Amino acid sequence: MLLELNPGLLIWTAITFLIVLAILSKFAWKPLISALTQREEVIRSSLQRAEEAKREAERLLEERAKQIANAQNEAARLLKEAKAEAEKVKNEILERANLSARRMIDQAKEEIDRKTEQALAQLRSEIADLAIKVAEKILDESLDESRHRKLINKFLNQLPKN
Repeated sequence: MLLELNPGLLIWTAITFLIVLAILSKFAWKPLISALTQREEVIRSSLQRAEEAKREAERLLEERAKQIANAQNEAARLLKEAKAEAEKVKNEILERANLSARRMIDQAKEEIDRKTEQALAQLRSEIADLAIKVAEKILDESLDESRHRKLINKFLNQLPKN
C-alpha cells in the first residue's frame, strides 16, 4: 500500500524538522521579525506623516480660502472707494464748471450793462449836440454851451430810461 507508516522515517523527519526549526529561529527568525518590525514602523511613520501632511494641506487650503475672501473684500472696498472718489471729483468738476459759467454770465451781463450805459451816454451826448445845433438854428444865435447842456441833461433825465 501506498500509505504505510514507517516509524523510523517519522522520527528522523521530526528530528530534522526540529533542527531546521531551531536553526531558522536562531539565525533567520529574529532578523525576519526584526525586518518586519522595522517595515511596520516605517509604514506607521509614513502614515502619520501623510496624515499630518493632509491636515497641513487642509489648514493651508482653509487659510488660502480666507486670504482669497479677504482679497475679494478688499478689492470690493477699494472699488467702492474709487467709485465714491470718482463721484466726488465729478461733482467738484461740475460745481467748478457751473461756477465758472455763472461767473462768465455775470461778467457778460455786467459788460452788456456797461456797454448799454456807454451807448446811452453817447446817445444823450449826440442828442444834446443835435439839440444845441437845432436850437442855434432856430434862435439863430449861439447860446452858452454849458447852459444848453444843463437844459438838455435836465430834459433827458426827465425822459423814461427805456
